[in-house]
Parts: sequence; C-alpha cells; structure tokens
Amino acid sequence: MSEEKKKELEKTEKQNEQIEDMGQLDLSDNEKQYHIHLLSIIGEVEGHESLPNNSKTTKYEHVLPKLAVIEDSKDVDGLLILLNTVGGDVEAGLAIAEMIASLSKPTVSLVLGGGHSIGVPMAVSADYSFIVPSATMVIHPVRSNGMFIGVMQSYKNIEKIQDRITGFVSSHSKMSQERIEELMLDPTQLVKDVGTMLEGEEAVKEGLIDEVGGISQSLEKLYELIEKNRKNEG
Repeated sequence: MSEEKKKELEKTEKQNEQIEDMGQLDLSDNEKQYHIHLLSIIGEVEGHESLPNNSKTTKYEHVLPKLAVIEDSKDVDGLLILLNTVGGDVEAGLAIAEMIASLSKPTVSLVLGGGHSIGVPMAVSADYSFIVPSATMVIHPVRSNGMFIGVMQSYKNIEKIQDRITGFVSSHSKMSQERIEELMLDPTQLVKDVGTMLEGEEAVKEGLIDEVGGISQSLEKLYELIEKNRKNEG
C-alpha cells in the first residue's frame, strides 16, 4: 500500500472514530480549504445526572471542553452545529448555548428534525441559523422533575430560570421576549400542555431562525462568515 493511501485510510478511520464516539467531525476537503468543525447536538441533552443507556444523548461535559478547544485552535476556521434534539437539562443546554455564543470563530446552526425546548437557545446561539422546512421547534415553559416544594420561592426560582432562557433567545434572535413568552404560554396547540410548535417557515417568520435552508446553504453561509472574519482580522 502506498504512503498516500495509508494516510487516506488513517484519516478515514479517525473520522469514523470521531463520529462514533462524539458525533463530531473535522471538515477540510472543501474548495476553499477552510477547516470547519462539525458538532452534532442530538437526542436529549444530558446534565448532571446520567440518562438510561438506551437514550440518545449529548453530554455537556464532552461539548464544553470541545468548544474551548475550537476557540483556542488556530486550525479551526468555523463551527457548524447540527441540531436534532428533544431538549433536556436546562442548565447544561444554556451552558452550551452561552459557550457557542461567546466563540470568536464564525458559527452557523442547522435545525434538522427538531430543536425543542432547551434546543431553542442552542439553535439561536450561532451567528446565523438555518432550519429545514420539515423541522419543528417547540417553545414551552420550564418543567421541573422530581420533588417540588409548592412554595412561592420555588415558583419565583422557576420564573427566573424561564427569564434567563427567554432573555437569551430574544437577544440572539429577532423575536421579542414578550412574543416568546406569549408562544410559551399558548394553551391551544399542544395536547395536555401549553406552548407552541413552530415548523420551519413559521420559525423564520416569527424571527426565531434566520433562514430556511439545508446543509449546502449552511456551509455556504459559514464560508461567507469565515471570509468576512479573515478580512476583518487582516
């Protein structure tokens, strides 16, 4: 086997390991030779407690260090985030969203399938966001699992958490905090729950997501942001 084929095989094996272990991948074979890191946020976002082994999860203790590495790396030009999540741990989801929003590298998110609950802040945390026409996003109030003490302090605490979420979403999208809260408390759409489900084009019309599009549009936009970033640095 030639040395070139060996290197190509090693590269393929490394890519497969990245996908299998972390749902992540480095993309660098594009015509512009930009180095893009692909991050997948899928299933349920796992927080401080481990979820069952049969659950598809995104572990925040894997994602946060990786985002720090991306920010620190001179070899990464941009970040593409693929989302298909039912939501999950609020604190973990917000932590990931804040990390993405604070990156100096260009970032683009693409919602595929669903970007529900705490997936909403993660979707809007990128510099620019896309959603495919068939994807949906669910906006609903904060829920609490386990024992709940029914006192005023508990309700105020949940209200503060909710304000943190709606405040973040409104500051990283074109939706006002008032509109987000209105959709969050709509009793007419979801069975046995309050909230709103937005399909692809609806999410864009509401100002939650920037544009309807798929992978090609997302990569094209990321190339554009990388080029702009390089010109600003130069």
